[in-house]
Formats: sequence, C-alpha cells, structure tokens
Amino acid sequence: MSTSPRIAIDAMGGDEGLAVMLAGVARARRANDGMRFLLVGDEAQIREGLKTHPNLSAASEIVHAPETVAGAEKPSQAIRRAKTTSMGLAIQAVKSGEAGAAVSSGNTGALMAMSKLALRTMPGIDRPALAALLPSLGENDVVMLDLGANTECDTENLIQFAVMGAAYARSALELERPRVALLNIGTEELKGTDEIKDAAAMLREATHLPMNFTGFIEGDRLSRGEVDVIVCDGFSGNIALKTAEGTARFVTDLLRRAFTSSLRSKLGFIISRPAAELLRHHLDPNNHNGAVFLGLNGLVVKSHGGANEIGVANAIGVAARMVRDNLTARITEDLANFKAHQRPETHTA
Repeated sequence: MSTSPRIAIDAMGGDEGLAVMLAGVARARRANDGMRFLLVGDEAQIREGLKTHPNLSAASEIVHAPETVAGAEKPSQAIRRAKTTSMGLAIQAVKSGEAGAAVSSGNTGALMAMSKLALRTMPGIDRPALAALLPSLGENDVVMLDLGANTECDTENLIQFAVMGAAYARSALELERPRVALLNIGTEELKGTDEIKDAAAMLREATHLPMNFTGFIEGDRLSRGEVDVIVCDGFSGNIALKTAEGTARFVTDLLRRAFTSSLRSKLGFIISRPAAELLRHHLDPNNHNGAVFLGLNGLVVKSHGGANEIGVANAIGVAARMVRDNLTARITEDLANFKAHQRPETHTA
C-alpha cells in the first residue's frame, strides 16, 4: 500500500461545522506531510476556509456537494440523497477508488446506512460492526465492538466481530496476538445467552487465528487493560460505551467541583495540577476519536459529532493507518483461515 493514503473528508458533517473539520485536516496534514485529501462539500465555503490553512491547498482536491445530511435526518431519507450530499459523495469516493477511506463527523445512522448500501459487506461477513478504541489502565487502548450498528446478534455475528476486532487491534495497537474476550454477565462458562456461549466455544477452538481468546469479561473490567478486544452485540456495546463516557464526565466534573469548593481545595489543585491534567488528557474522548465500520468493502471512519480539531485529526489518523495496513485484506485472510479450520459440525445455522 502507498505510504501516502488519500482520505475523503465529509467537510460539512459534524456539530462544529466546516471550520473545525478543516482545522482537523490541517492538523493531520502537519503530522504526515505525505497525506492527501478529497474535501467534499460546498466548494465556495471550502475554498474560503482553505485561506486560513494554506498548507492544505496543494494536498487537497475539492469535490463539490450541494447538500449535507442533517444530524436528525432519518437514514432512509439520507440514502435517497447520497449522490448530492457531502457524506454520500465521500463514501462514493471510496467505492470508486478515488480515496482509500472516508471520514465523517455526521449522522451515524445515515453514515452506516449509506456505507453499507454503497460498499456492501465483505464476503463471509453478514453484518458490519462499529469498532472504536477506548482508554484503559493497560499499556494500550482497548478495541470494543459492536458499538451500535447491530442491536441483535447471533453466534456467527459475534465470531465475525471477534475476527474483525482482532485484525483491527493487530493494526491499531500493533499487537501480534491480541487478547479477545466476549462481554458477558459473568465469567463462568455457563453464564450468558446461548449465542454468547456458542460463540465462546467456537472461538476457544480457533487456536490457529492470530488472537488469544480469553473467555468472558464483565462490564466492570472493561478498562482494566486485561484484554485488547471486547466483543458484544451493538445494543450492549452502545450502552456500555455511553455509560463509560458518562462516568468519565462525572469523575472530571466531581473533581472540578471538589477542587473549587474551598481555598484549601484550590491550593490542593495547584499542587496536584499535573496529575489532574494527565487524567483529563486520558479521559478526553478527542484523544481516542475515530470509530471504524468493519466488514465493508472499503474503509469508513466515524468521527464524534462534537469532536474538536484534535479529535478530527485523530480520526483521520485512524483512517490513514487502516489504509496503509490494508485492514480489509487482513480481515478477509483471517476469516478464510477461520472457516478453513472450522469443523463441519460446528457451523451455525
């Protein structure tokens, strides 16, 4: 793969608008001089915005899109306007090969629906999954999927998610054999739904795959750094993600309140400020931004709608890394390897 991937940017998506998107692209460009971009959106607005980021002009091409996808727009409505919206045309650039990946901060449901319709799922993958990196106490972040693309999953879906998540971790975390676990209500083998237990049994036998399946993990251990990949259905994953994000905000708000409650507390804050800043940095979602739709015939990265320029740049960095490492090929190879070694009697319906 080229060391200078071309990334299609939905320049009009996100809560913060074009200015933050362009600032994020410019930041990503400064981190990698070889990176190139397709900036998709209103051409006049983009050209005006580029005046404050002259370093982008030589590395960017503008694709005019007369419309945008609204944050509250239904996916079914957005799909009908795929050929005229910045989100739809960014995805189309991946399909046509003009870009190696697309990045959008726009409507998640619309982005998933458009991506799945345009790119289709990879051979052997029934449903795509949304995967993201979450902070942990370990040496690395932890990959978690699915985070909301599929509310209900069967055994085969969970196995596919595990294969895709491990391939993603090998690239994003640079691990040879990521530790993989299934999110469950307990660690005992008898606990959980039939789908989860059956998936665990099959993954335990898949010793030929480049992963170490460790069994089940409970919700209170997500951030302990004990595993590298956590697999679950999208309903459970989205709840777990939102709960973790809410808890992080609660902790930081509680500390802020405590440090301003008295003069003594304010003095204590001055002394402990380096530690407080380290905590804030570790919990800041912008530093872990960039969720990937895995299982499609092309790479699409979802940036958080409220991401700042640091978050947008990190999402672009995720996309570039996946292009360089040819993530889709890795997933295809691992899935074929799993199927080749799967015993006929263990195939699910």
